[in-house]
Amino acid sequence: MSRISQTFGRLQAEGRTALMPYITLGYPEKTSTLDLVPAIAAAGADLVELGIPFSDPLADGPTIQASSQQALENGMTLALCLEQVGTLRDRGVTIPFVLMSYYNPIYQYGIERFAEDAATAGVDGVIIPDLPPEEAEATMDACQAHGVDLVFLLAPTSNVDRIRIVAQRSRGFIYLVSVMGTTGARERIAGDLPGFVARVRAETDRPLAVGFGISSPDQAAQVAALADGVIVGSALIRAIGGAEDAVEAGRGFVSTVRSGVDCAQTLLV
Repeated sequence: MSRISQTFGRLQAEGRTALMPYITLGYPEKTSTLDLVPAIAAAGADLVELGIPFSDPLADGPTIQASSQQALENGMTLALCLEQVGTLRDRGVTIPFVLMSYYNPIYQYGIERFAEDAATAGVDGVIIPDLPPEEAEATMDACQAHGVDLVFLLAPTSNVDRIRIVAQRSRGFIYLVSVMGTTGARERIAGDLPGFVARVRAETDRPLAVGFGISSPDQAAQVAALADGVIVGSALIRAIGGAEDAVEAGRGFVSTVRSGVDCAQTLLV
């Protein structure tokens, strides 16, 4: 059982929802991730999604696009991203790491080489938003061979056939995109989210983590009442990008969102 599956299993047994913040590797400064990740782990993150900077991040809104561009200007590469993951492991960070990368950097790096190097560095899973499951066989095989969970996404428009395909092929958890469109903080949670989560739950017992558009403790609490995991990205990137002390800003933001998630769990007991 992977570290991701173990984490979701433990949290489910405790009646808790996983909090998975997203940060872009190499942002706001080249080595910021090395200090940010331990800080947000200590603040209550159960897993961390680490974004690989890419020049054309089609699924991301302006906040994460800008962070990705800044990270590239800071000199980040896929190889350096994996090196930083290894450094975090060497420094004693044990929570699961899930890389988010578009397919092009992985393809250019080499699929088999990527899976092997990711596993060696301490990566537990990878999300590739522009890789459909029907075209993912080589990547699935490479990831499985090296013990890396390949996580697929579902959108609110996904029909039952698509849900079943993703449920069969996704490992670790399934990423539910809460709204149509790109990533980015929104004022409210989509009204059809409960129905979307219920439709997916009817087809699988895999953990379901919801992302896109979650920006506040209240919104995190609403999602925590429905799903097994809450993913927060753009709001955290905005908080650390505009702060004089990115680490403290990240710690404070994750701590407040953690409180929202835990509040929802208290109400459900």
